[in-house]
Amino acid sequence: MPLWRRKSFWLALSVSWLLLILLGVFPLRLAVPPRPLPERSQGWPRWLDAAFLQSFSQSETPPEDAPRLPQAPRGSSCTWGSCFDTSKCKGNVLKIFVHSPGGPTTEAHRRILDSLESSRYYAPSPAEACLYLFLPSQDHTCGPLPPYWNGGRNHLVLSLYPAPCTRLGQAMVAEASPSLDIFRPGFDVSLPYLPEAHPLQGGAPGQLQQHSPQPGATLLAVAEKGRWRITDTHSSTCPWDKHCEQDPGLHPTHPGETLPNATFCLIPGHRPAASCFLQALQAGCIPVLLSPRWELPFSEVIDWTKAAIIADERLPLQVLAALRDMLPSKILSLRQQTQFLWTAYFSSVDKVIHTTLEIIQDRIWGASAHSSLMWNSPPGALLVLPTFSTSLKDFPFYHLQQGFSPESSFSALIWVGVSGEPLLKLLQVVAGSRYCAQILILWRSEKPPPDRWPETTVPLTVIEGRRKASDRFFPYSDISSRVILSLDAHSTLSTSEVDFAFVVWQSFPERMVGFRTWSHFWDEARGGWGYRTEMANEFSMVLTTAAFYHRYYHTLFTHSLPKALRTMADDTPTCVDVLMNFLVATVTKLPPIKVPYGRQHQEADPQAAEGLGPAPEPLAQDCFSRVAAGFSHMPLVSSRVRLDPVLFKDPVSVQRKKYRSLEKL
Repeated sequence: MPLWRRKSFWLALSVSWLLLILLGVFPLRLAVPPRPLPERSQGWPRWLDAAFLQSFSQSETPPEDAPRLPQAPRGSSCTWGSCFDTSKCKGNVLKIFVHSPGGPTTEAHRRILDSLESSRYYAPSPAEACLYLFLPSQDHTCGPLPPYWNGGRNHLVLSLYPAPCTRLGQAMVAEASPSLDIFRPGFDVSLPYLPEAHPLQGGAPGQLQQHSPQPGATLLAVAEKGRWRITDTHSSTCPWDKHCEQDPGLHPTHPGETLPNATFCLIPGHRPAASCFLQALQAGCIPVLLSPRWELPFSEVIDWTKAAIIADERLPLQVLAALRDMLPSKILSLRQQTQFLWTAYFSSVDKVIHTTLEIIQDRIWGASAHSSLMWNSPPGALLVLPTFSTSLKDFPFYHLQQGFSPESSFSALIWVGVSGEPLLKLLQVVAGSRYCAQILILWRSEKPPPDRWPETTVPLTVIEGRRKASDRFFPYSDISSRVILSLDAHSTLSTSEVDFAFVVWQSFPERMVGFRTWSHFWDEARGGWGYRTEMANEFSMVLTTAAFYHRYYHTLFTHSLPKALRTMADDTPTCVDVLMNFLVATVTKLPPIKVPYGRQHQEADPQAAEGLGPAPEPLAQDCFSRVAAGFSHMPLVSSRVRLDPVLFKDPVSVQRKKYRSLEKL
């Protein structure tokens, strides 16, 4: 063949191949790093991204038919500033009215309405609201729009389960696992994919302890059609890659098992697999999301880098190598965070709805409402009310974590019953404490208070007109200290006992520190929870007739607890003690602290405290059961620890002891 013909042939062949490549018929495989994961505002876990995985090995290139990674969501004409009018929210307080076409016709609707009506966000009429919640009808159609629709402005379309009728005009959308290509960051809210049987309130606790592999075993669970297949990362090759031969050691979970017993949970990126995400969180199994095409739940506020991993599904070998080499301390940190997030935001429908509304409330308040630390560390943003403060140092949960100095003084709050008991001795004891900053007397009696009060070294204030039992936990503006010593007019303490208990509280500012204790137990005969008032080594509650705690718990008690529980406490005064202990235990997940109490005090009958001691047995037990039912779980934690002063009761000279008078009690 002549030379010019050979050159023409090769030139034509080259041009043909180039055209085929440009037209996408034959994809060109180059030794270039995989396309990076999309930049996201929610802070997706990025330490296991493509660049990190590539550092393990350069030998594996993505398969030719590997799916494209999700692209960053496209912009929208609607943003928070353009489609929501915050001026309608009086005092920057979110109030929401619910519009449900045809009424609550589905179980999901009823669960949403029940959750909203018991919240502080609920508005009974449209005129009082600045946000209008629209629920799609039972057949997932839009149904009739309300007369105040206004193009969807200041509306939220909410669907706990995937539904076609969600994108309406200028309305915000809160839906389960929205696709990345339609989600509008900073405007829409991504919800978790909830099972239909998800509890309305309370919810099951995290099960990290029940789902912990044997030491040294790094187990891997792979989500597949709603079930989990378990393997060991050391014996697995590439458990989700269809190009690899499956590991024969894989075995599925049993039909009754819904939670994976594994260290890592591989979850495919397609939307149906999002239903497995909450199962992994509850089990304490670290979610490893393989190029997800759906928005992570509550991504606007939750830092998922602390609890989950985003990985490139095209690089299975590198992913497995990274999981095998992860430090145990990192694994423990990730698993602990899954438990916190599950308990704080996902364990019930009630928490999911309240988290959604709290995110919108934060947008109204601005960046100062909840910091990232408040959202991503215990007890969680739902229990940190910005109406109380936006500063970390004003809450009891962050003192030790942030190194804040403990409070140096307390305010004594004395509850005086209907008979107007004499207070001279108690006032002298409390005012004699070098840590006491003020004394407030809540005068419940119909008798007028004395015209003259004994002279004290600290300011004394009388607050009249409070009649309900729950009023003792009202957040009075007169309280000047962050620490409260709650007392009853019948309380019998010594100044040394008060001083030592306050010093103990300074080391445990998030807990209650008290003298008299109760304990709870499961009553097999009644099939419910009960409590004992007898003195015992084991306890789970302290009586608020003599206890130290942080002032913030008054705000939570008044503004966070459901009104039905506070009303029940007014009808059965014993419930006040029970309710406050339940509240603090729910927040801290810890037992109270017990300190020494004089023997002569122990002989006093706690029922002498009028209206606040134990009620008659049947009524008291019924109150306890109803409070437990109201919380939908048992938050109380038992303890057998009592903190005593150094050298307390030791056979050494009294001169060597700081709290000498305690030895005589």
